[in-house]
Amino acid sequence: MFRKRMGLIAATVAAGAMLLTACNGDDTAAGPAASSAADVASGAASGAADAGARAAEAARAALSSLSFRGGTAKQNNAPANTGDFANPAGKPTTPAGAKWVQLSATKAGDLDPVVANGAGFTLYRFDKDTAHPSKSNCNDACAVTWPPVIVAPHGKIFIDGIKKKDVGVVKRDDGSLQVTLGGWPVYRFSKDLKPGDTNGQGVGGTWFGVTPDGQKAGGVVVVPDPSAPAAKPASNVVLFDDKNFADNGSQGLSGKGCQNVARDNIASSVQAQGSLKLWTGPDCTGKSKVIDGNVADLATIGFDNDVSSVFFG
Repeated sequence: MFRKRMGLIAATVAAGAMLLTACNGDDTAAGPAASSAADVASGAASGAADAGARAAEAARAALSSLSFRGGTAKQNNAPANTGDFANPAGKPTTPAGAKWVQLSATKAGDLDPVVANGAGFTLYRFDKDTAHPSKSNCNDACAVTWPPVIVAPHGKIFIDGIKKKDVGVVKRDDGSLQVTLGGWPVYRFSKDLKPGDTNGQGVGGTWFGVTPDGQKAGGVVVVPDPSAPAAKPASNVVLFDDKNFADNGSQGLSGKGCQNVARDNIASSVQAQGSLKLWTGPDCTGKSKVIDGNVADLATIGFDNDVSSVFFG
């Protein structure tokens, strides 16, 4: 009798173990479907990793095909009507313009340092791109407003005050090679129409001049995006004595037209809901600057302790 009972218990335990195995131990059927789902997930992750590895390898191969030369294009006797010399101001890169690119550490407006190309045009970076891995997210209409800096395979890059280790390329969605600095894809701006212009600085709060190592040049100043609707004019403004809106002293202005500041030449930041024009002199004279919204540090636009009047409208 004892042996029979032990045999029955053993059979019950074995059956339970088989049932748990079949149900994956958690009442979830384990079988071909579960296995297949796991395989698909694993394959997708592996495919993404492989794609990233292929893209990185392609970028390294493309970079190794380029020729790097120290100095400027002129110092290296680059032919006229090629490279940066051949690209029309504010227009996308031409085939002749892709033969070479110049990257020069320089100063433009209030941006120091900033990188310019061989024709003296300021280069920019976009916050919605990524640097690690390098990826441009500016395509189609965006790439018309912000022409990417393109170099042809086997082309040349002249580096002037730039470290070679900070320069790279990334393959764009259209297959072209875009130059990067510190991993960030770099661009020109269609509204910069003459060398030294910095009209792209702070546009949309996402576009900034690029430094020689890929960082943002200058301060974070938000100006209107040219593709966005026109900004609504402000009807009032608060001027703070210190930057970053620190309330260690402030004054407000409102109304229409030109308004003089009671305590002039003391403001270091401003808050405004809409656009207005700052002036360095009383009665809206002297140097002026249009702003749209808040500016946390007026030094970034050259107006620190230098606002005497404001124009609304």
